[in-house]
Amino acid sequence: MTTFIELFLGGLSIGSVYALIALGFVVIFKATEVVNFAHASLLLAGGYVTAVLHDDLGFWPALAVGIAGAAVVGSAVEYLVMRRYRGADHSVLAIVTIGVDILLTTELTRRIGTDVLALGDPWGDRVVNIGAITIAQTRIAAFVAAALLITAFLLAFRYTSWGVAMRAAAEKPETAALMGVRLGRVSLAAWAVAGSLAAVAALFLTVFPTPGLERATSLAALKAFPAAILGGLDSTTGALAGGLIVGVTESFATGYQSELSFLGGGIGDLAPYLVMLAVLLARPAGLFGTKELVRV
Repeated sequence: MTTFIELFLGGLSIGSVYALIALGFVVIFKATEVVNFAHASLLLAGGYVTAVLHDDLGFWPALAVGIAGAAVVGSAVEYLVMRRYRGADHSVLAIVTIGVDILLTTELTRRIGTDVLALGDPWGDRVVNIGAITIAQTRIAAFVAAALLITAFLLAFRYTSWGVAMRAAAEKPETAALMGVRLGRVSLAAWAVAGSLAAVAALFLTVFPTPGLERATSLAALKAFPAAILGGLDSTTGALAGGLIVGVTESFATGYQSELSFLGGGIGDLAPYLVMLAVLLARPAGLFGTKELVRV
């Protein structure tokens, strides 16, 4: 029972981090109806800036610069690349984001090389013992930080003028533009928010028990993609639910891998995609996604 509870709590923690990444996918999709495959490179960029600067600036200032840096990179991608293709087919724009991801990831992995970079977090390898249950402080910090950020985003999305503009742009972009909503600003802000969330996620993906930031860190965004899809790519609530589902599923599949040996090795990495496929077979739009009705 102790193992079960530890795996469940660990799954909630890493799932909340996946939810941050999934929320970045959802924000950009709601603003532009484009699936952003460059999200992994935004995550890597934010983590790299934090890792490089923490010795000189200290952890918290370096993290702030890393978050701002990822937001700037996201904004630059939108302004310099995506805006030039405005009006193009959404599938074409998705392919463009793949090209952007290749360019950014190639440059960042060249800079990282074979090193494993520490981000200088203040929690180290300390753990908290609650009876027989042991959980790393980094996992607790990840859950709390993700909960605060997601709550702040949902409140802003619902009650601020930016949130109203984004909801209007997602619902009827042509009508929103006629009513004075500047779609370019909405798109730019969405990319900046997605970059910021990715930078925070990069921190908690690279602290204990993970050794640090490395070239493969960006692959974590691929685990958050099923979270966004199964939750519903146009649903902020779905991003949260999807992240937690994927995190808990991965944690249990990895923790009980010996009992699941008949399924083959590495089932923990495959489990999120299996869950995504199972959900999509029952609900093609995802758990909270919007079904599109077409009159014929």
